[in-house]
Amino acid sequence: MDPRELKQGIAELYDQSSGVWEDIWGVHMHHGFYNPDDQVSGSGSDHRAAQIRMIEEALRFTGISDSGSTRELKQGIAELYDQSSAVWEDIWGDHMHHGFYDPDEVAPGSGPDHRAAQFRMIQEALCFAGVSEDPEKGPKTVVDVGCGIGGSSRYIARKYGAKCQGITLSPFQAQRANALAATEGLADKVSFQVADALEQPFPDGQFDLVWSMESGEHMPDKRKFVGELARVAAPGATIVIVTWCHRVLGPSEESLQPWEIKHLKKICDAYYLPDWCSTADYVNLLESLSLQDIKTADWSQYVAPFWPAVIRSALTWKGLTSLLRSGMKTIRGALVMPLMIEGYRKGLIKFAIITCRKPE
Repeated sequence: MDPRELKQGIAELYDQSSGVWEDIWGVHMHHGFYNPDDQVSGSGSDHRAAQIRMIEEALRFTGISDSGSTRELKQGIAELYDQSSAVWEDIWGDHMHHGFYDPDEVAPGSGPDHRAAQFRMIQEALCFAGVSEDPEKGPKTVVDVGCGIGGSSRYIARKYGAKCQGITLSPFQAQRANALAATEGLADKVSFQVADALEQPFPDGQFDLVWSMESGEHMPDKRKFVGELARVAAPGATIVIVTWCHRVLGPSEESLQPWEIKHLKKICDAYYLPDWCSTADYVNLLESLSLQDIKTADWSQYVAPFWPAVIRSALTWKGLTSLLRSGMKTIRGALVMPLMIEGYRKGLIKFAIITCRKPE
């Protein structure tokens, strides 16, 4: 064929077919990347996720996956928690996550009441995941992914007599978590180190409870994040992910609304978060790894009192002086707290729990 005719034919083919393709398959005009033997459903959203994965896998293959922006994100996360963790501990204690409240509860302003709600969050998550209350039947080896200053690890170690290892990007958090463990007589049970959740420093199949309490929202590669959780889980292990998500998209939606994207970006910029995903996205990822007993729940109503209480504590004299001492990253985070409240109220932000089990 004459080269001119070939080029003209290519142009006409895509002139005619691109609108049809976009209408059915979306904006990515290429193959998707699937796991071998995937049983793929007929929905376009599944195939679009595979097409996005094709791009990610190609970038990863070329060594571009840990881009400058990803390195900057991880550095920003580490610096944010290096600066803010001491302030949080001073006002709220050693559990750096939401509390679990009864619906419509008006949370009082005192720290002890909120710390009780944070303990309850751990208890409710363990219960939802089907983890036994019996110390003899409970987990014996635990990884705490995004451990903060070790509150969850110490709680679980006491409850079950378990050996817990925590990882964080923040050197301050790892040092403080180890110091608290020593002070509380748990240094033989729990330990903490600086490590990347996307490249965990543990062998395959090591832990019978894989725990991630409000760290998934920081992960720039959710597929790799979930893959690492599954990799370090022992056969039969329970995986618990408690995280911030955006709402599930409707059947006819390709993406969030422009105002929703703008709203989340302001939060992302302050808290060093990459793009958000939904619980449905997490379920798709877990299913692609053949994980079992996948369960999800929206706990937004149970955490509703949390952010108003954090704002009230920040507006006290102690809170204000602590914020001013902590640095601009912490101050910037405090300034967007009302956006979290608004996001929950409008149904954009979802406080999600996702649990599953690795096959025996």
